[in-house]
Amino acid sequence: MKVIVSQEIETVCPGFVGACVEAEVVNTPYSRGLWDEIHALAERYRAELTTESLKEMSGIAATRRVYKACGKDPSRYRPASEALIRRMLQGKELYQIDTLVDLINLASIAYGYSIGGFDADKFVGDTLTLGVGREGEPYEGIGRGPINIQGLPVYRDAQGGVGTPTSDHERTKIGINTRHLVVLINGYDGDEQRVTDNARFIQQLLRKYCQSDGGTYFVYR
Repeated sequence: MKVIVSQEIETVCPGFVGACVEAEVVNTPYSRGLWDEIHALAERYRAELTTESLKEMSGIAATRRVYKACGKDPSRYRPASEALIRRMLQGKELYQIDTLVDLINLASIAYGYSIGGFDADKFVGDTLTLGVGREGEPYEGIGRGPINIQGLPVYRDAQGGVGTPTSDHERTKIGINTRHLVVLINGYDGDEQRVTDNARFIQQLLRKYCQSDGGTYFVYR
């Protein structure tokens, strides 16, 4: 895949840096080892964070700033990383979906970045462009139905939107039969080292839990 960052995003976040991980994988319904890692991180966060202090995590704070710059209320349309950690801190279990989705959720929680995970075979074309949602632009969030993405950062393929920091699109969602995975890490804080570490962490998890060699990654801005 090729990833292009539009002028729209450069204007509201000139320091943006992202990473794309692409890998061949085998998905499974559930991984106990992965959930042991998720529960351990949840326990640590409940000892260290509150629902207010989590907003100060670099990746979350920067994503909230970009939402506001684009005209979106980050408390109404929460970045996925923030929503996941809030759920943990409230003592609620994360939704268990499948190993790939659960793995991406862990990677997002661990680093505070909103991360998009996609079945790459469902993309139209070979290029994704990161822009800003337009008024009336159709978008169906996974398990959420139609979402108003006006003012949200959005990745588009040749057909339309596929991912925002709040929710990915039903059309390109991961399923149990997904074999070709693409993961996009959104570093609105501009911390290239942390974004890179997050990409390598995802590769490590893929090797452990998805019968993968970890694939490849590249950084883009």
